[in-house]
Amino acid sequence: MITRRRWLAGAALAGLYAGTPRALAAGEAALPWRNWSGGLVAHPAGRVAPATEDELVAWLRANAGTVRAVGAGHSFSPLVPTDGHLLILDKLSGLIDHDADGLRATFGAGTRLSDIGPALEAVGQGPLILPDIDRQTLAGAISTATHGTGLTLHSLSGNVRSLRLATAAGELIDLTPADAELFPAACVSLGALGILTRIELQNRSAYRLRARNCAQRTEEVLEVFEASAERHRHFEMFPLTHSDYALVLAIDETEDPIDNPPPSPEEAAAFAQAMASWLEVPPGERRPLINGLAEQIEPTEVVDVSYRILSNVRNDRFNEMEYAVPREVGAACLREILDTIARERIDVVFPLEYRYVRGDDLWLSMDEGGDRAAISVHRSAAFDYRPLFDVVEPIFWKYGGRPHWGKVHSLGYRELKALYPRFADFCALRAEFDPEGRFLNDHLRHLFLDPEVA
Repeated sequence: MITRRRWLAGAALAGLYAGTPRALAAGEAALPWRNWSGGLVAHPAGRVAPATEDELVAWLRANAGTVRAVGAGHSFSPLVPTDGHLLILDKLSGLIDHDADGLRATFGAGTRLSDIGPALEAVGQGPLILPDIDRQTLAGAISTATHGTGLTLHSLSGNVRSLRLATAAGELIDLTPADAELFPAACVSLGALGILTRIELQNRSAYRLRARNCAQRTEEVLEVFEASAERHRHFEMFPLTHSDYALVLAIDETEDPIDNPPPSPEEAAAFAQAMASWLEVPPGERRPLINGLAEQIEPTEVVDVSYRILSNVRNDRFNEMEYAVPREVGAACLREILDTIARERIDVVFPLEYRYVRGDDLWLSMDEGGDRAAISVHRSAAFDYRPLFDVVEPIFWKYGGRPHWGKVHSLGYRELKALYPRFADFCALRAEFDPEGRFLNDHLRHLFLDPEVA
């Protein structure tokens, strides 16, 4: 049986990851750092892994020079690469405290998202939202406004109720929404204000979700997308390139018993091989083949505890570009991207992803000021993503899109200043918190420093 899960896995496996680590050149520093997809590499001067907040602030006070915090390396934009020190947060992790009455929980900033669900379940809580992939650290996800899906649901950053920040001077600062000029900046900061050490999240009581998957014609889904997004707790679609179909996912709360059998590895492998075989067909000739395959997809339903439905293990490496456009122009933007991929005959098999996220008031959140439609395009890490991303990115700009901070994009200070009402305020706050630029790398300088001044 063909399912959405198998299609997504097969799309990645069809271009099996070909990133073989290269040999070190003469004189090159050992232990290079690479991100999750293998596309970014750095040769840091050293690595620091403090076991406590006291160790962290002591190191910041005793050492000069640049430093970048690193979590899981799951960002596809160059947020981490530095020739200074890498600050590894893995030891600052785990559940620190929880509030049973207020349904809140405090985690170390280095906690992997995959560990949050079980920890919350143990204290009778469930996450309000989680992103699709569970590999990131909490600090990395918060700092980039990483999100899930749902008209009533903020990004992870929008569920932060307090956080602790280690400054460049080696001071610890606790921030809450009462700190009106600091908190909304620190919740999405790209690590440019300081090092997050602990984060308190708003949660809810533990709950279960039912996920329904099917395939449907893309235009039929778009025609009723608004009503579907309002009817379901989570609703999203995965349009298949070079086809007339999309994979559809609707998720709602349920009290039914858990029923979530693992997919058969043999069937998944066979499906991946089938997808790989039609890669030999030119993109302009694939539509009948993909349509026929999509028509074989049978609807499925699974029930499980919330975090197992919301987040997934994705072992197949890829690179990603995502922009958030105003909700009212999302469908038009998506149609133009699909039409352009087909017209230009771009050789890509990964489905797109289309979903809504609730607006917020965080300064650098992609969703600041109103609800947004998030549109993602992916390319297997075995292939050069530029032929796809370079064509698609100007379409996002046309519709007023804001780039996901952790995904591939080419915007800099001038463009970003026009997209975010509080962007200049954030840049001024960053300069105040870190006047020596200890937490900057080349990418963040491109984002936050005015080229006419710098």
